[in-house]
Amino acid sequence: MSATPASLSEGPLPARERSIVLVGLMGSGKSTIGRRLASALGLPFHDADVEIETAAGCSVSEFFEKYGEPAFRAGERRVIARLLDGPRHVLATGGGAFMDAETRALIRAKAVSVWLRADLDVLMARVSRRNTRPLLAKGNPRETMERLMRERYPLYAEADITIESIDGPHDQVVRQVLGALESFIAKDAP
Repeated sequence: MSATPASLSEGPLPARERSIVLVGLMGSGKSTIGRRLASALGLPFHDADVEIETAAGCSVSEFFEKYGEPAFRAGERRVIARLLDGPRHVLATGGGAFMDAETRALIRAKAVSVWLRADLDVLMARVSRRNTRPLLAKGNPRETMERLMRERYPLYAEADITIESIDGPHDQVVRQVLGALESFIAKDAP
């Protein structure tokens, strides 16, 4: 893959040359699976939230508190665009990134999107281990997660690949992603 992918106006790159972008709700395993997937593929790994925190000089929670969600989403869109303009890699996005139509279009053109889908109980068990989730900071976290699932799952379903993120060995999910990527790339080959 070249260092600079084709622009959106030139159409999507062949799947084998695109970055891999993991989408899904908080707790679906995007960062954990993403690191392992990148290692298995011999590609660099980027976490959009970490990139945003580095650029902003504060945590995602602090950014949400100071500037609000719309400002965060705008910064997230810029970070993802910058990363997808670089060399091929694996990218874990924030849970709301794929909700933005502009970001979805960019991901479609420059990446293979993989939705890590998880059921409510798996998500709740995972997010309860950390209290750094700004969208769960107010109200009932389970009700918030149910609402987010209703709102976001229809758009996540537009991803190129869907993998069930189970409460089990991460390597099992990585193997499923690798198999699905191989099939997707084979279908895209001329």
